[in-house]
This record gives sequence, C-alpha cells and structure tokens, in this order.
Amino acid sequence: MTVGRTPPPAPERGLRDWWWDLVPALPLLLVGMVGTGQAAQNQLDQVQALDALAYLLVAVAGLSQLLRRRAPVVGLVVCGVAVSVYLAMAYPFGPILLTGPAAAYAVATRLPWRPAVGWGVGFVAVTTAAASPHFVGQSSEGWLAYLVWAGTWTAVVAAPAAVGASLALRRRSEAGVRAEQARRAASEERLEMAQDVHDGVGHGLAVIALHAGVALHVLDRDLERARELLTSIQATSRESLDGLRADLERLRSTGSPGAATRRPAPGLDDMPQLLARMRDGGLVVHDEIDRPASLPPDVDAAAYRIVQESLTNVLRHAGAAAAWVRVAPRGGAVVIEVRDRGVTRTDTDGTDGVPVGTGIAGMRQRASAVGGTLHAGPAAEGGFVVRAELPIAVTAEVAVTPW
Repeated sequence: MTVGRTPPPAPERGLRDWWWDLVPALPLLLVGMVGTGQAAQNQLDQVQALDALAYLLVAVAGLSQLLRRRAPVVGLVVCGVAVSVYLAMAYPFGPILLTGPAAAYAVATRLPWRPAVGWGVGFVAVTTAAASPHFVGQSSEGWLAYLVWAGTWTAVVAAPAAVGASLALRRRSEAGVRAEQARRAASEERLEMAQDVHDGVGHGLAVIALHAGVALHVLDRDLERARELLTSIQATSRESLDGLRADLERLRSTGSPGAATRRPAPGLDDMPQLLARMRDGGLVVHDEIDRPASLPPDVDAAAYRIVQESLTNVLRHAGAAAAWVRVAPRGGAVVIEVRDRGVTRTDTDGTDGVPVGTGIAGMRQRASAVGGTLHAGPAAEGGFVVRAELPIAVTAEVAVTPW
C-alpha cells in the first residue's frame, strides 16, 4: 500500500456522456410504461393481470440500458432477469421485450464475438424458458406455438446482435489498421534518421580523413595551409557531432520519433559550403548548379543528400583528383549528375558495377521516396557517374543546354 498518495480523481462525466446514456434507455422506458397497458388489452387470454410488480419489471428492463456503455454485460443480466421474471409471471407480452435486442446489441458492440455469443445465447435460453407458461397447457397446439415464438424471439435478439458484432469488428479492424500505419510511420522515421546519420557522419568522417591526409602532407612545408586544414577538420567534426546529437535526441525522445524537434534539413542552398569543404581538402570539384526557383523541401533535401553522398563516395572509392557536379531543371524534374574519372572500382556487387555498401542504396531510396529515379555505375569514358531525376511539383519552362 502506498502511503501519502491519493488516487487520481475520476474523470468528470460531461453532459454529452449522460445524454448518450439516456439513449435508448429513456425511449424504451417511456414506451414500456405507456404501451404495456395497451398491449395487454389485445391479449384476452393473459394469465396474470398487470399490477405494480409488472410495471416495476418494465422500468427495470428499460433502465438497464443505462449500463449499455459502461457495463454492457451487467446491463444484459439485469435486463434478462427483469424480462424472465415478467414472462415467468405470465404477464402479457408487451414493449418490455424490446429491451432484449437493445441489450444484446450493446454487448455485441463492446465484447469480442466469442463471449458476446455466449452471453447472447444464455440470455435467449433463459428468457425463452421463462415464457413457457404462456403456451404450455393452454391447448394441444401450445408446444408448437411455443417453438414458433422461441424461434422468432431468437431471431429478433440475434439480428441486432449480429449487426453490433459486425460494427465492432469493423471498428477493431480500422483501429488495427491505424495502429499498423502508426508503427510503419515510426519505423520509416527511424530508417530515415538512420540514413541521415549515415550520410552526415559518413560524409564528415570522409572529409576529415581527406583534410587530415593533406595536412600531414603539407605540415613540414606550409604551416599556414596545415592550420587551415586543421581548422576545417575542427569545424567539420563539430558540425557532424551536432547533427549526430540531434538525430540521437530524436531516437531517445518519448513517444513517436517525429515528436522530437528535427534540425533543419540541408538543401541545394547549402551546396557552396559542401563544395568548399571538398575543395579545402584538395579535391577539384567543377560545379554547374542551377537551382529551380520552386523546389519542394523534401526534393531539395534529397538532392543535397545525393550530391553529398556521391562526393563522399568519390573520396572513399575513386582515388580521383576531380569531380563534376551538375544540377539543373529539365522539364518537370531537377536532374542531378555527379561524375568522376577516378580509378576503376573493383569492390562491386556485380550489378552494373555498383560498389558494395549502403550509400548507393540509400540514394536510391531517397530518390524513390520523392517519386524520382537514380542510376549509378561506371561511366562510358571511365570513372563513375551518379545520375538522378527528381520531380518538381511546380513545372517551370526553363531552357537548359543538353548535357
């Protein structure tokens, strides 16, 4: 037992909750109290005349519907007891029987189908047995009339219960679909974060390795150049660490990964800084960047990441001293091409000469995510080329010289 702590207050029930509790309890109660006497007048062979107990049972059966949302099984039991006693006392058939289908419907909409069927069968069996005084002993045809009534009563109770079960099954299916969509969205978010970590940290480490190698090469001859490279290494490592911390914070955040604050995604406007880091390390980069005037943020980020990963692969695999980067709109797409003329790559998976690893696959996924395509492989004139076409939401008529 926890000492010094009080249980949280129960949530207050609003006016709307009370209103839904009265439907259909209040209409059934009114119909039962008013219509029972009228129904009795048309049944001359009733065994027992209406009295205060009969109307009390009618009231209990109607008010049992107040439990249909909070405790549907309890409501069904109370209704079944009231209806069974009413029928067993041989009171005339009347509106009290309307409460049975309503209670069965409530149970079917709120319980799994197996227990709902069990409670429904039990309700029908008890109430049907209780109605036998109305038929047995009246005539030789009493049993036949009893069987017909029992079949009709079973159908009357089962029909709304079946409708309720169908609605409940549909709601559960929709809830399952929504939950699966939420899990899929969270999984896709985590995969996207993993790709961001791969691209950002991998690029940073490749640039740092390049700059460190050049700094060691010029250390004895050009201290000022070595100082510039070390300063660039410091800035690159800080930028990579900041990005890594932001992505890890998103992974650690409670709830959905998307609940955490995302750092602004880089885009083609950040290309000058990217190319400057490459050139500081000694890689010659020729660029022709023509950014479209209107570019969706996701396409902008995908274009930047494709160029970044392509240049990182140049540093890792090509052994090249030069690379060519071209970005320009063409029709309804922005075309990206990163080409080098480095050494022939031998670490391929046998499919179009594409190197083994996650870089190319990640770029293809980024292009596919925005509705574009990406092709990577050996260039006809030697080296390696990555070419992507990403759709632009707003098509602009731009004259571009064919590459």
